[in-house]
Amino acid sequence: MPTDFSAVNSEAAISFLVSAGIVYEIIAANCSSPQTTEINAVTRSSTLMKWVHLGLLQSAVFIGIAVYLDKRRWPPLLGGALAAGIMYGCYLHGRNAGLNSTQVGTETL
Repeated sequence: MPTDFSAVNSEAAISFLVSAGIVYEIIAANCSSPQTTEINAVTRSSTLMKWVHLGLLQSAVFIGIAVYLDKRRWPPLLGGALAAGIMYGCYLHGRNAGLNSTQVGTETL
């Protein structure tokens, strides 16, 4: 492969992974895990989902800056969007599974 082609792919891969990583990091810094959401959905789902939404908003700001700074635009956008979608899906599943479960959570009101 030509050297310049390898360098472009390497830069795109790094940008993709950094964008995905920042979404995971920001959400992790703002809230607990999807498992905790499921276990304690009855008592904490609204609070946990509030922090997921705030984490996604913060992530969008960082990804927006990355998109602005990266001349290719699509790697940070794709990485950030994919990670945001996956994590949001995990938290929604945790919330819904917990609310529909008959298991007792680890926290009480």
